[in-house]
Amino acid sequence: MDNSFTGILSTIIDFILHIDTHLQALASEYGIWLYGILFLIIFCETGLVVTPFLPGDSLLFAAGSLASMPGSELDQHLLFLIFFVAAVLGDTLNYTIGHKLGPKVFGYEKTRFFNPDYLDKTNAFFKKYGGKTIIIARFIPIIRTFAPFVAGIGAMSYKKFILFNIIGALLWVGLFNYSGYFFGQLPFVQKNFKLLILFIIIISVLPPVFEYLKHRFRRSGQ
Repeated sequence: MDNSFTGILSTIIDFILHIDTHLQALASEYGIWLYGILFLIIFCETGLVVTPFLPGDSLLFAAGSLASMPGSELDQHLLFLIFFVAAVLGDTLNYTIGHKLGPKVFGYEKTRFFNPDYLDKTNAFFKKYGGKTIIIARFIPIIRTFAPFVAGIGAMSYKKFILFNIIGALLWVGLFNYSGYFFGQLPFVQKNFKLLILFIIIISVLPPVFEYLKHRFRRSGQ
């Protein structure tokens, strides 16, 4: 079981680090069915708390870059629409699951696919930023996956949530997907694509790291 999990994790890491190559291979093999594959990845990454490790920011950027390649069969505007719908529906599903499960989920034990500590960190984000958490969380891996879940547990009404959900999806998908489309084929970007993907990942995880360190220093100073 451990070897199986390690194998899956290493495959995902390899996919993320070489995401441009893998997307080109998928496009060659599946053609327009790639739209469905990309939809499912973003839908699961935003809609299921057990899959926060799936690519998000990097996938949006790389897909936009692929769409800008000469001869690409991907339509960038359709790609944006598919990503946007997947992001909105994913967060909506996550909200609904959180609403159905209720606060008792905070008492769940840590497992390989679920870490309740992420819920506590996301809950702290809600206390600090309020409803804007749904928008801010779009740009922060892991928090992005858990924010709608916590909102559904009771942090926010659905009417308020859906508005932030749509705004956040527009900003998130628009920024990364169209950045990939307009800048992905620049010689400098193409030459350093792997480093750029790593940079996107590092920048994305910095906010929760800073929050964690600030919390630790605050506790040690007490």
